[in-house]
Amino acid sequence: MVTPTTLGELRAAGLPERTVKEELRTNLIARLAAGVPLFSDIVGYDETVVPALERALLAGHDIILLGERGQAKSRLIRRLVDLLDDQVPVIEGCEVNDHPFHPICARCRSVVAERGDETPVAWIDKDDRFAEKLATPDASVADLIGDVDPIRVAEGRYLSDALTIHYGLVPRTNRGIFAINELPDLPERIQVALLNILEERDVQVRGYKIRLPLDLLLIASANPEDYTHRGRIITPLKDRFGSEVRTHYPTEIEHEIAIMEQEASPPPVGRAVRVPRYLIEVLAELTAQLRADESVSRRSGVSVRFSIGNLESIRASALRRALRSSESEAVARMIDVWSVLPSSIGRIEFDTLDEGREPEIVARALRGALLEVWHRRLSGHDFSSLVSLFDDGRTVEITDLTSAHDLLTQFGSVEATGAGAVAARLGVGDDAPGEIAGALEFALEGLHLTRRLNKLQVGPAAVFGI
Repeated sequence: MVTPTTLGELRAAGLPERTVKEELRTNLIARLAAGVPLFSDIVGYDETVVPALERALLAGHDIILLGERGQAKSRLIRRLVDLLDDQVPVIEGCEVNDHPFHPICARCRSVVAERGDETPVAWIDKDDRFAEKLATPDASVADLIGDVDPIRVAEGRYLSDALTIHYGLVPRTNRGIFAINELPDLPERIQVALLNILEERDVQVRGYKIRLPLDLLLIASANPEDYTHRGRIITPLKDRFGSEVRTHYPTEIEHEIAIMEQEASPPPVGRAVRVPRYLIEVLAELTAQLRADESVSRRSGVSVRFSIGNLESIRASALRRALRSSESEAVARMIDVWSVLPSSIGRIEFDTLDEGREPEIVARALRGALLEVWHRRLSGHDFSSLVSLFDDGRTVEITDLTSAHDLLTQFGSVEATGAGAVAARLGVGDDAPGEIAGALEFALEGLHLTRRLNKLQVGPAAVFGI
């Protein structure tokens, strides 16, 4: 099929005329009917957020997403672009993406009146029909709506001429999706400028007698604390959003783990780093424990990025140990989790009453997470052979640079520890020194927390014994 390049050819092609909301609705209906998921890479929202978002789009509503940091609000917004048509026609050279059949700006109305069916038509891709603005205190009406362009005035146009206007982000996203992130941070006087856009679908610039009936989907994100308690979104603006969709943190550990594994940066090329599944479960449980901890600020929450960053950090710690001790393989162990903990504390906001106790709070949460996974994985296992090795005063000393070989050597006979059975319960192999060492270290941590072994912290070393 030949792509129309003029207004006359476009009329002859008989392409359907649709608003952007009708376009989104039509494409969503096609996906739902075909059983194609709306967001294939967003985990944990299939029964909560996604249905609410689908209902909002089918209703043709402007949307506000409410949720704490790290709940994929920005990703949800950007993925809505997938529901737009691959290309749509516009009048060539138009700043506000005018539809050739219905031009709204002065320049395009003049071009159509002069050239008629010979008006040149261009095609824009779906990615060019999306724009977003981070709401900041220094944002201005000119940024969003537009202002007088002094260059055009200097060229000889009168101030009363609408062609002197330099359009802002919102008009330039006409026939597309415009997103405002962290809407409550937008000054109230700027929020007022959005009222007409949401209801009357037009903009006003510097008192010009113009009306631009914009065709767009407006979607915003906000923190619930700002939105509901501090009242930083003006009431008339809140009233104009058709649907409110609340996001949330993963409600299941499996969802948290899936997100971590999906989003964490891979190890360096050529250096494989293995993180046993049970350690990933500990990291996910740590985040869950902190979210439930009363000492952690409810307003800020604990982002999924915290879990992702911890996974990346323990990979790095395992790789560092392998490089420093010339190990042939890098396998993460519990000592890596403990060693990277201090670097992650600054990513959490605590209540002011607990100032100075942050390391203690996070360490307590990690102990709780470790014990949860230890019971889930190793509950009922007979550790008598392992514990008996310490009866003669033996100790095992571990630092973040203790190689797997050096750790196993401290036990004397690995077979006497029952390490193979422990590794099997943890779901790791019993033929790799790194995984056997990790399994034994994890067992020692649990035996300490269940009061069957002592653990002393001597500088950077953890010393286990009776």
